[in-house]
Parts: sequence; C-alpha cells; structure tokens
Amino acid sequence: MKKTQVTRREWLQSSVLVAAGSLVAPKSMWGQTSSPIATTTSGKVRGFIQDGVNVFKGIPYGGDTAKRRFMPAEKPTPWTGVRDALTFGPQAPQPIHTRSGHSSFSPLDEVNPVNSEDCLHLNVWTAGLRDGRKRPVMVYIHGGAYSSSSSNGPVYDGIRLVKRGDVVVVTMNHRLNLFGYMYLAKLGGAEFAESGNVGQLDLVLMLKWVRDNIAEFGGDPSRVLIFGQSGGGAKCATLMAMPAANGLFHRVITMSGQQLTARTQEHATESTEAVLAAIGLSHANIQDIRDPEKVPMEKLVATIRAGKYFGPVLDDQVLPRDPFSPDAPALSANIPMILGNVHDETRFLIGSGDASLFSLSWEELPTRLEKYRSFLGDLKTADIIADYRKWYPAYSASDVFFAVTTAFRSWHGMVIESDRHAAQHGPTWAYNFAWKSPVDGGKWGAPHTMDIPFAFDNVKIAASMTGGGADAQRVADQVSNTFIAFARTGDPNNKAIPHWPRYELEHRPTMIWDSVSRIEDDPRGEERKLIEQAPYIQPGT
Repeated sequence: MKKTQVTRREWLQSSVLVAAGSLVAPKSMWGQTSSPIATTTSGKVRGFIQDGVNVFKGIPYGGDTAKRRFMPAEKPTPWTGVRDALTFGPQAPQPIHTRSGHSSFSPLDEVNPVNSEDCLHLNVWTAGLRDGRKRPVMVYIHGGAYSSSSSNGPVYDGIRLVKRGDVVVVTMNHRLNLFGYMYLAKLGGAEFAESGNVGQLDLVLMLKWVRDNIAEFGGDPSRVLIFGQSGGGAKCATLMAMPAANGLFHRVITMSGQQLTARTQEHATESTEAVLAAIGLSHANIQDIRDPEKVPMEKLVATIRAGKYFGPVLDDQVLPRDPFSPDAPALSANIPMILGNVHDETRFLIGSGDASLFSLSWEELPTRLEKYRSFLGDLKTADIIADYRKWYPAYSASDVFFAVTTAFRSWHGMVIESDRHAAQHGPTWAYNFAWKSPVDGGKWGAPHTMDIPFAFDNVKIAASMTGGGADAQRVADQVSNTFIAFARTGDPNNKAIPHWPRYELEHRPTMIWDSVSRIEDDPRGEERKLIEQAPYIQPGT
C-alpha cells in the first residue's frame, strides 16, 4: 500500500544501497584499488574512483566555524601529508529528526546527517586531474530555505553529469539558520557587522576555493555555473547582488528559488531578540554567544525555531541592496541566467503536510485559500476561483487550490525576477517543468523539487520520486544536456532540445519541460496577468 504523505526529505531520498556504494573501496579497470590524489591550496587530498569518475568528498574549504561564530569564516588550516576525502562532511547545525518524524528539518536525504559547526566542506566529481582540459564547472547550492538540509544526498551525485558532458561537479555545505543568518550587529556592535550574511559569505569562500583550486581537478575557473533549487536558487540570486561574489561565477540557474528582497535590519533584529530570550542571554552578555563553552551548539540549535525565519539581511555591507528589487542588480546584468519553476509547486510544498488538501470540496476551497491572503493581495477569493474554473473547467477544487497557491506563492516571484533580468537586456531564459510524476497515482503532478533529479540525470537514483521509467529518462536527457550546454557556453541551446529563444517581455518564450518538450510564448498568460494584480511579498522578509 502506497503512502499518502511524504516529507521533502523522503521525496528526495533514494536507495541506501546507492549511497553506501560510494563508501566501498573502488577498483580501477585492472581490478586494483585506485586512489587519486589532488593538491589543494591547503594540502593534498585522497579521493576514489567510482564508475570511472574521480570523486573527492568532504574537502575543507573553510575552517571550523565554532571558532568564528557569527563572523566570516577563514580558510582551513593547512595540513601535512595526504588527507582522506572519501566521505561527506558534516551538515550545518540544525534539528535532526528520525524518519518517523515529519518535520521539515528531517534530513532523510542526507548520507551523513551529523551536525557540526565544522561544516564547511565540499565535494568534487571530475573525469581528469591536472590534464589542462578546462572543463566547465557546475557548482550546486542545496535548498532547504536558508535553514536546513545539506548536499549529502545521492540525488546530488555528480557521476552521471561528468560522464554525460565531461564537466566538473561541485556540491557543498555551509552555515544555515541562525548560525549563518542571525543579525547581531544592532545589539552586539561592529564585531558582528557581517553576522546576518555569514552563510552567504561561506558560499563566497567556497567560490574562491573553486577559483583557486579547480584547475587541479581539470576545471576551468573562468566557466563556473552556480545553480540551485528552492533555497539554493534564492542563495544564487542573493550572490548576484553581493560585491564580494562578483567575478567568481559566470552563469546562473535558479530552480524554484527566487530572492527579490532581503530582511530588513529591524525585522532581523526581532528574530535575534527572540533567540536571545530563548537562550536566556542578556544584551550585556551578548558576547558570550560566540563562545561554545558558554553557549554550546546544541543550545543554539534548540532555539532556532524561536527566531521563526532566517535569511539574508540588507545590512549595507555584505548585501548593500535587495537582490532583485526594485530591479535586477546591475552588478550581474551581463551574467547569463536561466530561471524556472515546476508546474505544481505547492502539491508538495503545502500538500505533503496535509492530505485533506487533495480531496477538497468547492465549499471548503475559499476558506483554505484565505490562509494565503498575504499572497492574494486585495483580490477577492471568489473572483479568483471563478477565473480558474473558467480557464480550467476540468479542475477539481483541489486542483484549483494547488494551481492558485502555486501561481501566487511560488511562480509570481520567478516571473518578476525573469522580467527584471530581461529588462536589463541580460541573457535570460525561462522554463516551466511540467512533466508529471507517476508516483502515488500521479497525485503530486510536477511538484517542488521535481526538477532536481532531472538536472543531475539521476532519475533512477530518485525512482521513489520519478518512477525511474524510460519517459522520465528521456526528459532527464534533455534537461541535463541543456544544463551542461549552458555551463559550457552560457547558452542553453543544444541538439537535445528545440531551439530555446531568449526570454523577452513582448513574447515571453518559455521552455516547457515535458515528455515532448516545447517552447510556448507566455504560458498560462491569463494566470500571469492575474497574479500581477497582487503585490509580491518575499516569504520571511
């Protein structure tokens, strides 16, 4: 009997055997153990070979952040000898729950769900070392908003991308939630000036590592793509407005993740006050929060929820402007960018926590939609429902609920961000992922996170999500080839897809990823015109 509810972690989770396979001593084509060694700026690392690909896991790109709490991280302390890089490093501090718990924090997709402030590690997959090939570099930034998850999951494995397109794949962990985004400057003074964005500065430090080391792994530091899904996409958008990140990446893909505005200093300080109260720490003793002996990591983890939301802060230093408001950042105007969403975002974002949403009556629908009033603006719920019933007469009440919440809550920000980047004449392409999962009788449609295994060409690894069938693989062939082409040239066009025109405001050409992928001008145009009548408020800010 199939489950009716799954968590984000279960949705991304795949076979434990696949994950465990990366820990088995690899063999070369001659049947002998092979241990590739690479030299980084901090010391030598030993990886392994899997399916003909050099794999390095858990390479430090920064030092232990327990020694630099709420401050920018520093480079790792150099080591002597050869350091093993065979397993994923720890994840950023966050609540950990067992599989039976259905918390959004439950890290069921992670191979090594171990909390540590020493979490600044990255992973590299490459076909060659020191061979001068200058391969494009695909740097993936994980989702989980700014508060949870990690890159330690089989769905993010880079082997198939490397074998498909001869690219270098990099994934990493960095500081999250209050460890990465708690703004202490107004209460603690200059020492904490950058505290609200140290999680973003971790990503800058990681990109500097890529710049300084990736040639050793056969990569081209002048062709770095950053891409991310959900919170990972939002982190990418935020990096586009950060002077410290300028020049460290050269293409961007955001997948169901936008960041129009950052938190105000006032709003962020309110979260900090709530955390301090939960800890029982006075303003007079605020410096104690940096000392792991006086305030242990576990005590901070226990108070994360007191702050409610953590994310980048408009601090006038690390982040001197909102990422995409009132326009796209001039700093990144010339960077080629792909932006996309999935067709049924909230079937998983909201529906995974409430099975009753899949069997709504028309009488229940207005009340359920009213819970999302902040996204609907002044539009009348009855009028919205009437429009959707006119446009989609075959939709059930539940179909309308998910369509409306997807459009107003999730799709709206992507439309605005696409429009603003295109308005700068920056190279822009837009997509909508419409291929529907056959899992659980098709109830999920094309939900939040669905495009991840297709981008990584890991639809079989993620069979619990994709079904793992031939149709899914055909779509993955197209999506992964396109992401690789974009990393290589800054243009997504390749032989696997129909010609994909740049996004512009007159026709709004959009790639529709499906069993037969196609270009549509202004898809769901009536919905787009409707959501434009409501102000968009960045969640959490």
